[in-house]
Amino acid sequence: MLHIQKLSVGTEAVEDLVAWQASRRALTDDGLPRHVTRMWPRREPEILDGGSIYWVIKGLVQCRQRIVRFDEYRGADGVLRCAMVLEPEIVRVAATQRRPFQGWRYLQPADAPPDLTEAKAGEDTLPPELSSALAEIGVL
Repeated sequence: MLHIQKLSVGTEAVEDLVAWQASRRALTDDGLPRHVTRMWPRREPEILDGGSIYWVIKGLVQCRQRIVRFDEYRGADGVLRCAMVLEPEIVRVAATQRRPFQGWRYLQPADAPPDLTEAKAGEDTLPPELSSALAEIGVL
């Protein structure tokens, strides 16, 4: 199994990602959320063996979604792209700092942040700036 990590550009909080994925533009014909990207993963079989996309929001990995499949998507410009089709459930994970990067990166399961327990996921979240500062000094 293998995961992907991706910056969620323009997202200030997990709730923004939830709202975007509920929009018509983000959904596939079967109603599942998707994220369109330029490159098709070469390690597709490993990802589809239970892998997730880990979303980096404001410099922190904050949540994940299981990847269901990859679909071809042709944009209005005619260019063929990859649509990562995702499970609708967004699982919060322990906030983990990540340096900025472009596109997406593979993420080994051993390096993936753990899911938050239901009790922790329901707690009030820290502001992203505070979470980032705490992660930087190793408290989170």
